[in-house]
Amino acid sequence: MIQQDPEEEQTTRVEAEVGEEEVGELRQVLTEEKQKAESYLANWQRAQADFVNYKRRSEQEKEEISKFANLALMLNLLPVLDDLERAFASIPPNLAKLSWVDGIRLIERKLQASLETQGLSPIEALGEPFDPHLHEAIRQDKGKEGIVIEEGQKGYKFHDRVIRPSSVVVGNGEAEEKKEVEQENSQEDSAPAR
Repeated sequence: MIQQDPEEEQTTRVEAEVGEEEVGELRQVLTEEKQKAESYLANWQRAQADFVNYKRRSEQEKEEISKFANLALMLNLLPVLDDLERAFASIPPNLAKLSWVDGIRLIERKLQASLETQGLSPIEALGEPFDPHLHEAIRQDKGKEGIVIEEGQKGYKFHDRVIRPSSVVVGNGEAEEKKEVEQENSQEDSAPAR
């Protein structure tokens, strides 16, 4: 005679005792538990994806904070650069060749080079088309229309972000109109008389 394992005997007895109704209920409970498990898995995957996104955002914020940590210092140094430029522009020609003036020019160049290595760069304005993202128009004057003809205050970028727009004078196109009228008049004068 073959001996059955005690666990198998118990399973066989339980199956015999359990009716078909109970099997149906157990299957229903099993299905519900599977659905719960799938729901828990989906929620866990969503939470994991949210965490990965949060981690990425926080790293980007840290990078930006470290990148722009010196912004306040740069903004405080811009008036110093402006004052140095105005001072050099107003030096009389007889004093321009003195050694102490050259020394101060060297200090200004070192300061500008140091600020440029930190990410500060001047905005080119003269002769460029007016760009409201880079320039602030203080007035219009005679000159080529839409072109910056004069710079009142230099603008700067810090890591490709404008921290101070250039204050500029923009041409209004009057000079072009006058040239066209003068050209027409000169063509009329040079035309042979009939």
